[in-house]
Amino acid sequence: MPQHFKANGYHTQAFGKIYHGGLDDPASWSSPLTYPKNEWYQLPENRALMKKRLENLKDDDAKVSAVALGRIRGAPVECADVPDNAYGDGAIADDAIEALRKIKDKPFFLAAGFLKPHLPFVAPKRYWDLYRREEIALADNPFFPKGAPALAGTTWGELRAYHGIPATGPVTDDQARTLIHGYLACVSYVDAQIGRLLDELDRLGLRENTIVVLWGDHGWKLGEHGLWCKHTNFEMDTRSTLIVAAPGQASAGTPGKHTTALTEFVDIYPTLCELSGLPLPQHLEGTSFAPLLETPDRAWKQAAFSQYPRGGGVMGYSMRTDRYRYTQWQEQKSHKVVARELYDHQLDPEENRNVADDPANAKLVAQLGAQLNEGWRKALPGR
Repeated sequence: MPQHFKANGYHTQAFGKIYHGGLDDPASWSSPLTYPKNEWYQLPENRALMKKRLENLKDDDAKVSAVALGRIRGAPVECADVPDNAYGDGAIADDAIEALRKIKDKPFFLAAGFLKPHLPFVAPKRYWDLYRREEIALADNPFFPKGAPALAGTTWGELRAYHGIPATGPVTDDQARTLIHGYLACVSYVDAQIGRLLDELDRLGLRENTIVVLWGDHGWKLGEHGLWCKHTNFEMDTRSTLIVAAPGQASAGTPGKHTTALTEFVDIYPTLCELSGLPLPQHLEGTSFAPLLETPDRAWKQAAFSQYPRGGGVMGYSMRTDRYRYTQWQEQKSHKVVARELYDHQLDPEENRNVADDPANAKLVAQLGAQLNEGWRKALPGR
């Protein structure tokens, strides 16, 4: 996508986590991608803890195993009385604002990849202070969905890699409340950084001719279903933030207007092209949702698709319609369906009961299975 804008005369520049795991695509950028050099932790005790944990991984050659290094983590949370740019997201905002001032007089595609609220939940103290610990509620459905196959769950190893988190079994209520507190602090922290960037857009007089897209790459569980993190096909993981503001849109006079239309991340590319007046590459699988900015309640996609794998060569294919989430777990070699999930969001919005095996739903399961197998092309608007 940024390559396409670059080829059409835009200055393209990026900061932070645009591609996963430190990956990059240099051909996409007019200036090299900039990643913050801040340390994860600011408190001396947490830096010492991280150093000690890494030292414990040294092998006979005194080299840290790359595999182990990727899995070792320090404290899961940190509350330090430091300025915003002591952590990565504040530094990303600083760099993006500086770049915006330099490129304001040319067409630009600017990508700011903020890190939070990803683990570890580290944020300046003033954002922790926005929430009262005693008022933080724990998940109201801390149990696995009734009737769901084991494949649907996860051991949430991403969190278990952090210091103090049990290797198996649940976290304590005290730990859960601390983690949720940290998550909320990180949400407010990154919200403030986004606000700084938008404020600068206004200060420079660019708001009226700049498209803004705010999106996150996945959802997150905070104890729901007795699980944490992501890595499942549940609604909690596959549904994410998508907020768009575009100059001249008919609904712009009603800030915060929602649509119930189903959209997908692959739709962002064609949408930005249409709004910017650029030609759409033929290979795109997404659909421009620019019409939804004009008429949010119009008929749209029949379904949205996602997938997430499990070990042993099994893939979970998931489809969300206006009412249901249907997931098929299939052996990748034989394509044999080994498990199914069906959640009725009209009756069970938290997905607490899998009703795929209910005989009364046999016809519905067959219908949704056929729709899933037909794929995204059949789900496009007007089909």
